[in-house]
Amino acid sequence: GPLVESGGGPVQAGGSLRLSCAASGFTTSTYCMAWFRQAPEKEREAVATIGSDGATTYADSVQGRFTISRDDAKNILYLQIDSLKADDTGMYSCAAARESYCRSDLAWLHFLYRGQGTQVTVSS
Repeated sequence: GPLVESGGGPVQAGGSLRLSCAASGFTTSTYCMAWFRQAPEKEREAVATIGSDGATTYADSVQGRFTISRDDAKNILYLQIDSLKADDTGMYSCAAARESYCRSDLAWLHFLYRGQGTQVTVSS
């Protein structure tokens, strides 16, 4: 598919991970890009977004610990996750919406491209 995630795995609480999302067939810098997380028995939620102008948003639960970024030359989206908690466990997926601005009401199904995800498991 057009989005392929990597970088997940098992990690101890307090540790860090960097997730990557390689895009093909379109230019990430012109799309609203997002990372979603689906925890066990919970609804999928957007944890971070980045617009074409570089503006970022974060869910309250990850503010200060997660950093979304983009490498325009490589067409790759990243999510740096620090100070991991057990509650961060889940499947992390990237998504692209054909909009330059990330509206706050953009839901998972509104994104044009959606990746399969990479699993992050945090042990305490």
